Order: sequence, then structure tokens, then C-alpha cells
Amino acid sequence: MQSDENDHKKWTTNDCFLLHDNTPPHRALIVKKYLARHSVTTLEHPPYSPDLAPAGFYLLPRLKMKMKGHRFVDSDEVLENATKQLKDLSKNGFEECFEQLYERWK
Repeated sequence: MQSDENDHKKWTTNDCFLLHDNTPPHRALIVKKYLARHSVTTLEHPPYSPDLAPAGFYLLPRLKMKMKGHRFVDSDEVLENATKQLKDLSKNGFEECFEQLYERWK
């Protein structure tokens, strides 16, 4: 139970924290030392958990839904439309994203 309380505090009391995957460069000692030296709060990323990537479970599905069925002339038009759709996402949407991330992370 103590762990759950500490995890919740981590989410609610820090302005910023880092959740990165378990790739070798992210686990390197030099990276860990850098993050510790700069007091960056990190969250453990459980192995085999691609569902924790906000781009994967929140951002890309919404972007795909908005762009579905459209025919684009070229890649510039795709980029322009995608950029517009991303800028249209609300602040509340991103709050919802990180609430979902917290639930998935638990």
C-alpha cells in the first residue's frame, strides 16, 4: 500500500516528470546520473508496456480519426492538415491524456 501512496504523490506533487521506455540508451548509467544530477523525477516504465506511450493511446488515434477518409495531394498537405489537427487539441484533452497515462501506469 505504501508504494501506491508514494506513486500517487509522485503524480500529484511534481510539476514535471519523465516516463521513458526501457531501451538501453535510456537505462545507461550516464543518463541516470544526468537525470539524478538535474533532479528529474523519473517514473519506472514496466517492460513490455507500449500502451504507456501517450502518442500511441491518445494522440495518434485522434489524429487518425480526424484525417480518416481525406485524400491528400502530397506529403506537404498531409503535414499541414496533421499540424492543424494537433493544434486544435484542447488543453483539457491533454489533461485527460495524462489522467489515462496515470491509470495505465498504475
